[in-house]
Parts: sequence; structure tokens; C-alpha cells
Amino acid sequence: MILTVTPNPALDLTWHIDRLVESGTHRADAGVARAGGKGLNVARVAYAEGAEVLAVTTAGGRVGEEFAAELGASAVPHALVPVAAETRRSIAVVDESAGDTTIINERGANPADSEWADLLAEVVERLPTASVLVVSGSVPPGAPDSLIPMFIAVGKDAGIPVIADTSGPALLRAADAGADVLKPNAAELIEATGITDPVEAARSLIARGAELVLLSLGADGMLAVTASDLVHARLDEPLAGNPTGAGDAGVAACAVLYAEGERDPEQILRRATAWSAAAVLAPLAGDISPRWRALEQQLRVSRPDPESFRKDPS
Repeated sequence: MILTVTPNPALDLTWHIDRLVESGTHRADAGVARAGGKGLNVARVAYAEGAEVLAVTTAGGRVGEEFAAELGASAVPHALVPVAAETRRSIAVVDESAGDTTIINERGANPADSEWADLLAEVVERLPTASVLVVSGSVPPGAPDSLIPMFIAVGKDAGIPVIADTSGPALLRAADAGADVLKPNAAELIEATGITDPVEAARSLIARGAELVLLSLGADGMLAVTASDLVHARLDEPLAGNPTGAGDAGVAACAVLYAEGERDPEQILRRATAWSAAAVLAPLAGDISPRWRALEQQLRVSRPDPESFRKDPS
């Protein structure tokens, strides 16, 4: 079973418009509200593709009530820990003409220490039946620095692999705590490490304790970086659509394969890149297009010279 924990969930609101005009007024059909946050998106994708999952997160306030109702209607197995703070919202505006998306994420409110303890206890209770733990998403302002490392530690103590997808200082803490897999994007990696060379930056996380870094490069695909291997996968042409949740789909692919015992970086990269691309073709985060198998066959996979990813300082 894939166990996901989302420290900072959100009610995802998505609108599709013909064309986004700065400072303009826009009309749209009714938007879609969906219980989200990165770990929830991971669980949705993995569940839709036949994996056994359980999504653990928090819910609070009136937004939390809507969040809980939508998640209950989705049939995705889950456990919600009640908190006093209002669940945050995330807004995605999809520009149909440009094929891109503008996202506004509320930062979220920090639960009380006792509520964090309740969330950790819920995760610990579920670990005996889990084969992989996914710790995914941001943490709200004011959250304890020890939060992400604690989730990773309980997974490691249970003897199961841990995949972490977070950003900022939490990414470094996840590496230090020994997360088996980290999945930043290029901007998050540079911000966290201060290293502009993506391969060098990824290997700095491995030196801290991670085994594999899956690095999202947007339209340029994805890298799998280990201490001794570097693999690149990409499509010939970027896909137009909604990239919200593409990274989460990649994490879901990694989690599914890890749960099956797969550890080959190239095989994980192929599936993660294909699912990420298929997520761009889906209208909502947490879904992927059934075309993912064809996309996987279309990937160009290589073992490039690490120097090729260094930016020209001029």
C-alpha cells in the first residue's frame, strides 16, 4: 500500500478561460473544486492506475468541510485529521489559447503542535500495512523545522522507502533525514542548494543522504540522478495543457514502482516522465491521460554528459 501524507492540503479551484489578459476581466464556465495538495494528487493518480493507496492529511474550517466532502465523493481511500485552522485554497487559471496555467497558492495556516502530533500518530498507525511512504508538498508558515524529518524518520524506522517532494529548507532537511527519493524541480533545487548546476545540485542532496533525485526540467523532461548514474528522458516536443500536478504524477509513478520493488533509475525515470507528461494532457491535477503508455514509448532516453546541463555563465 502507498501511504501519502500531505502537511499542507488545499482545496484546488480550477477555471479554464479562452485567453488570459493581464488586468482584464474574464468570463468562464463554472470552475471545478477538488481536494488537493501534492500528496492527494499522488494518491489520486496511483489509485486511478490500480494501486492500493491511503492518503493522510488534515482538514479544517468551512473550506475543510468542502475539501472533506469532495474527497469522500472521490472514493480515494483517506484518513483526515481535524484541525482548527482553515484549509487553504489553490487557484489555477488555464489559458486555453496559450496552453499554459497561472497558479495562485494560499500559504496555509499552521496547525497547533497537538494537531501535528495527531497527524504523525495517524501516519504511524498506518505504516504497518504500507510498502512506501510519500511525504509531499509544502509546509505552512510557522511549521516546526522537524516536521518533514519526523515523517521521514517514522517511515525509515518502519523499514519502508520514503519519497519526499518538498521545497526550500525542507528539501535539505528531507535529504539529511535520509529520504530515499527526492523530487524537486529545477527552480526548487537551485533555491534550496544555491547551486546553479542541476546535476551538481542534485548530487549535493545525495551526499546529504538521498539515494535518487528525480529532477523535473519542465518542457525539457526529467533527470534521474544517483551518485554514479545520470539519465535524461524527454519528449521531442513539449505538450500544451495544464501542468498543475505533473510533478505529482511523476511521484505517483515512482511510488507505484517502488511499491513493486523496482529500483532501476532508468525504469523509474521512464514511467515518471510519461506520467508527468500525461498529467499535462489532463484537465485537472490528480489525473493523467490514458495516453501515458504511448508517451512512454515516445520518450528519448539518454545518459548525457553532466556538463551539458551547465548554463553558460555569459
